[in-house]
Amino acid sequence: MQTPSNSLVVGLVLLTLAVFAGTVWVLREAPLPDFGALEVAEKKQQFFDFLRPHIREANADIRADRARLQAIAEDLQTHELSWIDRRFVLGLADAYDLEPAEPVKFQALVDELLLRVDEMPAALMLIQAAKESAWGTSKFAVQGNNLFGQQCFKKGCGFIPAARARGRQHEVARFDSVRDAVYAYLHNVNTHPRYAAMREIRAQLRTASDTLTGVKLADGLLAYSERREAYVNEVKAMIRQNQLE
Repeated sequence: MQTPSNSLVVGLVLLTLAVFAGTVWVLREAPLPDFGALEVAEKKQQFFDFLRPHIREANADIRADRARLQAIAEDLQTHELSWIDRRFVLGLADAYDLEPAEPVKFQALVDELLLRVDEMPAALMLIQAAKESAWGTSKFAVQGNNLFGQQCFKKGCGFIPAARARGRQHEVARFDSVRDAVYAYLHNVNTHPRYAAMREIRAQLRTASDTLTGVKLADGLLAYSERREAYVNEVKAMIRQNQLE
């Protein structure tokens, strides 16, 4: 049996990488479709179909970081970390808004990171995006790719909401792409103190080897809306109604 030449193997690998890179580039640059022109059933399906690949990509990136972090956690049980692993942990700490104590206690830092470096169920993200953006038709979604109702606090970072109370300084964030909005949402729920309860629920599910579901994690997002329990109950109901879990 003839084996493929090294040059052929290398060529196939390069072709695969090129196709993957092209797919990712198209995904990143894809504009938000005109969902407002569609009938309800078609609008829902196309909204989910459009957003799912962005969520899948972002969660895959987080899974890769988490897998390496878990391996590092195991290594810490028997020996000191290499310089490369220490730099990786410190880089994640910076990315996830953690300020390590001095001197750095890597075991404590890794334990805290494992609470934050974790994915979110696609069902929950799809429904929150649908609610916050009126299925991709709101002004903030259409003009600023903001599907998750995210706020920002630097002047000029987004849109000034018409109903902003006197003395408030927040704006509705503007993003260059839907991909950026997805990554910003994940950073928000994985780092902000108001979502610590969600991260604790997620950690408990991990410890119990239970499945992460949107219905279960929604209970930790009371602070996502001023409507609190009513908002969470609506999110759960929409996940079930749309048969996403």
